[in-house]
Amino acid sequence: MTSNLPHNRKPAIIAALAGGWVADAASLGLHWLYDSQRIHEVGGQAPEFLPPKADYFKGGFGYFAHEGKQPGDISHYGAATGVLSDSLLASDGQLDIRDYQRRFRTFFGPGGRWQGYIDNPTRVTLNNLDAIEQNAIKQALATTTADLSDEQKRILVQKVLPYTRYLSGDQLAEPVRRGINLTYHETRVQDAGVHLAETIDSHLLPESGADDMQLPAVSKLPPLVACYSGSDELMEITEAAVRVTNHSDEAVAWAKCAAILLDQLFQGNPLSAALEAAKAEAPDQESLNNAQTGSSLDAVKAGDTFGRTCYLHEAMPVIFHILSHATSYIEAVRANIHCGGDSCGRAWIIGPAMAALHGVGGERGIPLSWLARVTDAPDILRDIERLVNTR
Repeated sequence: MTSNLPHNRKPAIIAALAGGWVADAASLGLHWLYDSQRIHEVGGQAPEFLPPKADYFKGGFGYFAHEGKQPGDISHYGAATGVLSDSLLASDGQLDIRDYQRRFRTFFGPGGRWQGYIDNPTRVTLNNLDAIEQNAIKQALATTTADLSDEQKRILVQKVLPYTRYLSGDQLAEPVRRGINLTYHETRVQDAGVHLAETIDSHLLPESGADDMQLPAVSKLPPLVACYSGSDELMEITEAAVRVTNHSDEAVAWAKCAAILLDQLFQGNPLSAALEAAKAEAPDQESLNNAQTGSSLDAVKAGDTFGRTCYLHEAMPVIFHILSHATSYIEAVRANIHCGGDSCGRAWIIGPAMAALHGVGGERGIPLSWLARVTDAPDILRDIERLVNTR
């Protein structure tokens, strides 16, 4: 849906999305180390792309979550962003909640591709998706009027679930009927199965997220904003996407703040104007104003003042401070790492914002060498270009 933007903004948006992946991977080695002094001891002035090691956390407060990851790998934040990106790509750049939920469940759930840390919103969302589905099954069975044995009901549920997880609405009846026909040839049993499928489908809820106001609510936004930048649907779409994993009014409010910030920069507006527009949606404008004061970048002090944890009321002021004072992509990413705490989560707003402003290469943009260090960079960059150029 980037067709409503000037064509010349697409390179900046491509750079911005790449900036999120790079900033996340650059931060992974020291992610969730809260001791800034220890970060300086380990990483010095160039703390990016360090191999995740438990030894870094000895002698400093933190939580080592990324055992087995390598330099260039992305965090669980990046993995979740990839899930939403894949869904947007499969849906021609439009948000399809059911498709997004399915991909999220498949990727992070049992038997999925993700190997690594699972955060609270992801864990609760997976549980909620299971609970929503089970409730839908109960509703469907309770309204089934056909004379079925318990065994038939059990088998019909097993038959229809693969379809309700992938299809919806008018797409269901024909394949469900064909699937049931492999076991039951009676029309009445097939009709009952179609009823089950359609009733389950109608009771699957779009708001599957945790009551959680941490950074996973905003970290997945860059590809979504890229698809809806300049659209009057952006706020509505942002809320719908956020409530898939973070069903919290405060999380939605902070997400709208972050989405406006990115949207303004994607459209080519100055950083100062973007920050001001974003603050209008913030639950705590005063903290953002305070974060912008001062004449120099001091991310460590910002962390001391506002907090370094995953909660949005701590992270967003730190993000605003870094964006307001950093003069280049490198400076912003390093400052974010030096601040400590949830650097990977903050990276998904800081990286895209700075890359939208400064692009790739040169003194202020994403270093080409950093792009090349991201694991699976060719595939990631290809998908970014496909997404931005979809419509």
